[in-house]
Order: sequence, then C-alpha cells, then structure tokens
Amino acid sequence: MPGAEGPGEDQGFVAGAQRRFEHGLALSRLLILIPVVFLLIDAAGSFIYGGVIFGLTVTEIIDDPRKIAGVIGRFLVVMDTYLVGATLLIAAFGFYWLFIGQRAGNGYVLPRWLKMRDLDDLKARVVSMLILVAATTLVDTAIETHNEKGVFWMGLGIGAVIAALTAFLKFGRHSGEDSDDVT
Repeated sequence: MPGAEGPGEDQGFVAGAQRRFEHGLALSRLLILIPVVFLLIDAAGSFIYGGVIFGLTVTEIIDDPRKIAGVIGRFLVVMDTYLVGATLLIAAFGFYWLFIGQRAGNGYVLPRWLKMRDLDDLKARVVSMLILVAATTLVDTAIETHNEKGVFWMGLGIGAVIAALTAFLKFGRHSGEDSDDVT
C-alpha cells in the first residue's frame, strides 16, 4: 500500500533521530571553550597586573632606595597575582583537557601534574592553589599592617578555610572508583 509505513521504517527514523541528537550532544561539549577562553583572558590579566605592580615597585625603589622597607609587601602582592593567574590557567587547561583534549587525540603533551582524569583532579589542583594564595595573602597582610589583632583573626579565619580545604582534598575524593571513559 502506498503511504503505509512498516515497523522497520519507524525504527529507522527513531534510530536516525537518536544518532543526530547524540552527535549534537557530543558537540555541545565545545561550549566549554567559553569559560576556557575567559579563564585564559583572566589569567593573562592577572599576569599583566602583577607585572605592572612589579614594574612600578622597582621604579619606586630605584628612585628612592630608602623606600624598600615600605614596599616589600608589594612583592608578595605580585607573587599573589601570579599565583591567581596560575590558578586560572590551571583551571583553563583542566576544563579543556577534561572536555575536549583527552578525546581529541591532538598529541599535545601536558606535564603529568597537569593531566586530569576527572573533575576531582581539577578541583584538587585549584584547591591546592587557593590554599597557597590564602597563605600568601595572610603573610602580605601581616607584613603591611600594624593591626596585630586583625591579623590574628584573619589568620584564624584563613587557617579554618585552609583546614577545610585540606580536609576536602583528603576526604572529598572518590577513592577506589575508576573513571569510566565514554567514547
């Protein structure tokens, strides 16, 4: 009969629609390029900002070497901005590697410490960098301020955050679980 569809034709349509949907879903992982690009821009901005602070500080010291005691904390700020930039860069690499890089087989070689198998690896690296940034910020504040009580309370607060993040690193991972790669 003309126009009559058999059960096989209906299943073929559904299978084709499913394949197209799955292909579109697989391509949607490219949306991760949006945060990757912005993280790279943020990292570059942080590195540039740190470089500007460094240049201004060195210029100020060259103009009047007696000011070195008053500006030594700025070098910690420079280190802090570089650490923030590195954290943003690690996050960008991590997102790219997890969603695109592993599957692309592009042959790029990342250092072993930067390769990430899952989101837990990415979180661990970012949390480790946050701990370092928090500690650097505390040291910078301790050097620059004369408010010992404020530094004490800030130190307690940062210490609590570092303890919580360290506990997250130690107990927050799903140990013993193998990641199932979907190809």
